[in-house]
Amino acid sequence: MTRTVKIGEIEMGGGRPFVLIAGPCVIETESMALAVAGQLRRITDGLSIPFIYKSSYDKANRTSVDSARGPGIADGLRILEKVRHEIGVPVLSDVHTIDEVNRASRVLDVIQIPAFLCRQTDLLVAAAETGKPVNVKKGQFLAPEDVMGIVEKIQSAGNDSVIITERGASFGYHNLVVDLRSFVIMRTQLTTAKDGKPGPLPMGRHPAVVFDATHSVQLPGAQGTFTGGDRRFIPYLALGAAAAGVDGIFMEVHPDPPRALCDATNQLHLKDLPELLERLKAVDGLTKDWERKNAE
Repeated sequence: MTRTVKIGEIEMGGGRPFVLIAGPCVIETESMALAVAGQLRRITDGLSIPFIYKSSYDKANRTSVDSARGPGIADGLRILEKVRHEIGVPVLSDVHTIDEVNRASRVLDVIQIPAFLCRQTDLLVAAAETGKPVNVKKGQFLAPEDVMGIVEKIQSAGNDSVIITERGASFGYHNLVVDLRSFVIMRTQLTTAKDGKPGPLPMGRHPAVVFDATHSVQLPGAQGTFTGGDRRFIPYLALGAAAAGVDGIFMEVHPDPPRALCDATNQLHLKDLPELLERLKAVDGLTKDWERKNAE
């Protein structure tokens, strides 16, 4: 059983129904952020799905120096704070440097560490020391059992609110694959960093595990100056993750993906979200019911 992570009134993990983390890839405008967050709240309230709003104030790892990065930390945090108070939902965004952490933690309910920075010890510890839940994107270069070192770095700072997000593994050049075994390994059988021998962790030390259904359909660098992707596969991968019992689903959604400032090829169209969430809720319910019965 994974550890329960508390995010405001939301509890993630511990066999509870999945939490949705969703929003546009990057903050484009204040009005769009508020409009999308409001629509997402209405959709998730109608389905009784816990919801955390995600959008980046700075995309610091874009392929090209000319790519849109977002409004920056000052305007970005101001907009996220407005979403938090006006829409009434928790907010999540990325931090890239230690200097950002304290400033961002005054607004963010969840601090996210990007995949390329997932092993940066000082950044992980700084995020953990805020006391906020920390969501770490598992690097495309890591095996699922390798994240135990990440978990231990965060817990070394006295913070047990750890979330690990799977976002696919590198498969040659310009391609990612999702290994459904990774959810089982990370949720139940993480290898300890101390002895290297496989086996279950002590109860309560498992992180909450989330699946990033939209970054997992990326084709990194496939378009030369920007990353490609194929959004057609989002529902299939998300449903597979729900069947594996993940604690949360992460999806970047946009009202008009082809015109999005980033990740235009792999964001989900907002209009397609309600039907997919209904299917995910059904599969998640069956899986969690089965897990509870087997645990008795």
